Amino acid sequence: MSVTAATGFAAAGVVAGLKSTGKRDLALVRNLGPLAAAATVFTTNRCKANPVLWSEQVIADGIVSAIVLNSGGANCYTGAQGFQTTHATAEAVAERLEVSAGDVLVCSTGLIGDQLDLGKLVTGVREAALALSAGDADSADAGLAAAEAIMTTDTRAKEAAHTSPAGWTVGGMAKGAGMLAPGLATMLVVITTDAVLDSAQLDSALRRATRVTFDRLDSDGCMSTNDTVALLGSGASGVAADLDEFAEALTGVCRSLAEQLQADAEGASHDIAIEVVNAAGEDDAVVVGRAVSRSNLFKAAIFGNDPNWGRVLAAVGTTDAVFDPYGIDVAINGVQVCTAGEPDQPRDLVDLKPRSVHVLIDLHTGAESATILTNDLTHDYVHENSAYSS
Repeated sequence: MSVTAATGFAAAGVVAGLKSTGKRDLALVRNLGPLAAAATVFTTNRCKANPVLWSEQVIADGIVSAIVLNSGGANCYTGAQGFQTTHATAEAVAERLEVSAGDVLVCSTGLIGDQLDLGKLVTGVREAALALSAGDADSADAGLAAAEAIMTTDTRAKEAAHTSPAGWTVGGMAKGAGMLAPGLATMLVVITTDAVLDSAQLDSALRRATRVTFDRLDSDGCMSTNDTVALLGSGASGVAADLDEFAEALTGVCRSLAEQLQADAEGASHDIAIEVVNAAGEDDAVVVGRAVSRSNLFKAAIFGNDPNWGRVLAAVGTTDAVFDPYGIDVAINGVQVCTAGEPDQPRDLVDLKPRSVHVLIDLHTGAESATILTNDLTHDYVHENSAYSS
């Protein structure tokens, strides 16, 4: 179900001691080939962590042999020492796997501003490399161990996979429970495929997929400094994939991972899908949906099981999208609460007790649509993020 679903990959998740909990905190995924194709998408936050700065250099030639990921520290705003730690981690992987350090992606997640313990990282890399040489490093259990090792405030590992009738597979893992907002990519995601595709094709498909999945997840409006989505291609199936078919399958895997991230968002009690239809353009639909997803008033109302559709319209009105302010319809969980900017069905008909919430906004200005995924604003979210570094 994870990064080991595709052939040509081995994975490991080990305890390096970076976390005080004693749980797995370092993952290693190796591409066994015959291809070493890759594509990545990174955060657009101008304040980027050292692993992102390193990995941006690595991906320049489209060749990646392995990716190493740690939880227990973001290695962001850690200066020259932090960048040297990232470089040394890649060197440790390269030495153990007999590959070039310039072909090793590095990802980190955790608290910003604390130095990582390089000794523990190197020891973890050694243990992970030993695990890769074991006979079951390509098993589902190995993939799950890697997915567990990248968790921070996550309560469960996130995995997804798809096998094409043509004979190739896409598999992936993700971490993320907070700071879920778009920046081309979201959180840490590793996706593997054994389809025969070059790096340019992988890049095209990845950007198509992330645009309508991870970019549409906006749980709390906070963009991370470390966000990375990496797609590795081994070509081990020997099957040349149709690019459109591959992009569709990749999008499905990314959508599943994005929905799992949404469902595990910190402190959330409702998973909200904001669907905007009949917009003048797709960008209008996205900006309207995102404005509602970032309205703390709306999110707090959903937490309180209050179908306050006035807060939806107030958020829509802050955008530059094309619409008639008195020509908008709103439905919440199937109840038409507003038609043409006026009250329709009584709001007390809306049942917000289920975790899943669907908000439908009809702008009546065109034929485009988009859906933004978000969560409610809860006491638990505030508590968890008020005590994150303590």
